[in-house]
Amino acid sequence: MLTASVSGGVGIAGWIIYFAIIIGAMYFILFRPQKKQQKEQERLLSSLEIGDYVLTSSGFYGVLIDITEDTVIVEFGQNKNCRIPMQKSAIVQVEKPGQE
Repeated sequence: MLTASVSGGVGIAGWIIYFAIIIGAMYFILFRPQKKQQKEQERLLSSLEIGDYVLTSSGFYGVLIDITEDTVIVEFGQNKNCRIPMQKSAIVQVEKPGQE
């Protein structure tokens, strides 16, 4: 007498669905917000103009004096002699002069 015993577990199709759900959840929790943040940073850097007030990643506020492809020159302080070149990626916030 041949009998096939079926275990009460989940088959291979069930495991594939389970892993697909886990991977999908990881995408929406981890990767999608990161891509959204990268697009926002790219939009911010593409909107830079000379005269904008910027906040750098080190916490300094300054005014943009010159913009090149990868770098910017930021003027700090009141004496107009403190001009520092830095990478565009160091800018984390931009305020236009006419905005309040």
